[in-house]
Amino acid sequence: MEQARAVRRFVACLLAGCPVLDDVILAVDEIVVNALRHTKSGQCGGSFTVEVLSTGDRIAVSVSDQGGPGEPTARDAGELDETGRGLRTVALTATSWGWHGNDQGRTVTAVFTRGLPA
Repeated sequence: MEQARAVRRFVACLLAGCPVLDDVILAVDEIVVNALRHTKSGQCGGSFTVEVLSTGDRIAVSVSDQGGPGEPTARDAGELDETGRGLRTVALTATSWGWHGNDQGRTVTAVFTRGLPA
């Protein structure tokens, strides 16, 4: 998915040198891929928006999509399942995560603690 690759590069440029950059990139990639696979954003003519907020010791990445059926959940995938680990991975790497919205549009956000040196 070319869009996810472009978002990873965008975030990497914005947050170059950040100590939690790998986790942030992993999370935003998972959220973008979910938007493209599970919402109207992945359909012909669909769109999504990525927002990155870096302030003090916090970084928040948000992906707003065009909504779809179901709600984003961090579930446990079966050992042999090929998919279903994305939001669980986000939940395990981010300081916090959540979502708001409905089937017409929603935003998924992951927040990270930068761990600035004292």
